Amino acid sequence: MGPKGILGLAGALIILLLVSASVYIIPETHRGVLLRFGELVETDIPAGLKFKVPLIDESRTFDIRVLTTDLPSRQYLTVEKKPLDVNSYIAWQIRDVDTFYRATGGDEYRAQQLLLSRVDNGLRDEFGVRTMHEVVSGQRDELMRILRDRVNETSIDEFGIEVIDVRVKGIELPGQVSQNVFRRMATEREKLAQEYRSRGQELAEGIRADADRQRTVVLAEAFAEAETTRGEGDGRAATIYAESYGENEAFYRFYRSLQAYENTFSSKDDILVLDSDSDFLRFLKDSDGQRP
Repeated sequence: MGPKGILGLAGALIILLLVSASVYIIPETHRGVLLRFGELVETDIPAGLKFKVPLIDESRTFDIRVLTTDLPSRQYLTVEKKPLDVNSYIAWQIRDVDTFYRATGGDEYRAQQLLLSRVDNGLRDEFGVRTMHEVVSGQRDELMRILRDRVNETSIDEFGIEVIDVRVKGIELPGQVSQNVFRRMATEREKLAQEYRSRGQELAEGIRADADRQRTVVLAEAFAEAETTRGEGDGRAATIYAESYGENEAFYRFYRSLQAYENTFSSKDDILVLDSDSDFLRFLKDSDGQRP
C-alpha cells in the first residue's frame, strides 16, 4: 500500500471516529439530556438516533420505567409507644428528566436516598398517630395512600420523581418485646386454663357429691326394703314354726334338738362336758325325748 492509500485509510478511520462520536442512541425505555462543557443545553430528549458535537457535547440517559427500592428495616413507635420493626419498599418513576438531573446530578443512588429520607420521615409521623392494630390491619391501606400523596407533594416539583406506591412488606415486634408478649400470652393462657380446671373440678365435685348422695339414698332404701322383707320372712317363718309346733309338738322338739346337735358338734375338735342327765342329751338316750 502506497502513501496515498495509508492517508486514505487514516482519513476514513478519523471520519468513522468522528461519526461515532457524533451519534448516540436513546432506547425506548429511557430519556436523555445533552451537556455542553458540563452545562445542560437540552433535556427530556426522546428515544431515537441523535447527534452531538464530538468532544464538546456529552449525552446522559435515564431509565423512565417504574423502579422499586427497598427501604432498610426501621423501628417506629405507635401512638401507644410500642416499637415496631417495619420493612417497606417504594415504587417510583422519573417524570421530569430536567428537574431530575438538576436536583440529583443524574445520580440514581442520590435520588433513591432523597426518596428514602422522605418516606422514612413520613412513616415515622404516620405510625406515631396510629395504634398497633391500625397500622397492622385497620388503616394500613389508608396509611400507604396518605404517605404516597404526602411524598409526591414535594418529590415531583423538587426531584422530578413521582412515587407510584409505598408498601409495607412486614411489621414485626422487636425481639425483646416479642419475648415479653409471648410470655404474657402464655401467662394469660395458663390463667385461663387454670380457671377451666377449677371450674371442671368444681363441677366434678358437685357430680361426685350428687352421686354419693344418690348412692346413700339407694342403699338406705334398699336396706329398708331388705329389713321389711326380712321382717316379713321372719314373721312368716315364726307363723309356720308355730303352726308346725302346734300340729306335732314332739316332732318339732326332735327337729330343733337335731339342729342344736348339728350346730354344737359341727367341728371334730369341739369338746362339750355335760351331765348325762342333762335335758340337752335326752334325745340321745330316748328317741321319744322323754325325760327319765
